[in-house]
Amino acid sequence: MAKVVNYISDAFEELKSNVTWPEWAEVQRLTIIVAVFSVVFALATWGVDEIFAKALAGFFNWIKA
Repeated sequence: MAKVVNYISDAFEELKSNVTWPEWAEVQRLTIIVAVFSVVFALATWGVDEIFAKALAGFFNWIKA
């Protein structure tokens, strides 16, 4: 158990002393960029799904006829 506690303690010390954290303005800018691309990717995925759903529905209606 002492090894686990030592590992966690060392990890927190590493984060405090050796990691260069970005400025708050940069964090906000990058968060907005990620949010915008996530929405765009979700809309693109939805669009492709709709196209394939309509294509498959048309194909099966064509086979039924």
